[in-house]
Amino acid sequence: MTLPPPPPGLDHVFSLFVEVAVPQEQGIIDGRQLRFVAITGGRVAGPRLNGVVLPGGGDWQAIHADGLALLETRYAIRAEDGAVIGITNPAVRVASEAVTHRLARDEPVDPADYYFRSTPRFTAPEGRHGWLRRTIFVGVGIRRPTQVEIHVFAVA
Repeated sequence: MTLPPPPPGLDHVFSLFVEVAVPQEQGIIDGRQLRFVAITGGRVAGPRLNGVVLPGGGDWQAIHADGLALLETRYAIRAEDGAVIGITNPAVRVASEAVTHRLARDEPVDPADYYFRSTPRFTAPEGRHGWLRRTIFVGVGIRRPTQVEIHVFAVA
């Protein structure tokens, strides 16, 4: 039997600080609480990419009764050099019922009290930002009252 290779490393490439509007509740549909959160702006900062988050995107959320939240976010950033880069970021957040209610009320919650991971994908022009299309990423999320932080790591 062949042993698997060692696990790949992770390299922090940038962090997203995404400003969000007040969530719009859609109600319980198919047993899940559906909500939409508009993205209003923000910033990108890190060793491989810096820029701003453009307003106009959104986060579609389906929150299950057992604390599982499935998130699908789509928005764009403008890099320092002016390039516009699209982001699609599916995520999973898992929290206890009490923490889920606190997050839904946009209260501050310690990130250690929930699991929030994502797999961002990027559409970027060739050249300086082409590496974003040719790399697998994982994100570690932190939900703040008016902001979501996503710390993005490239899988080595």
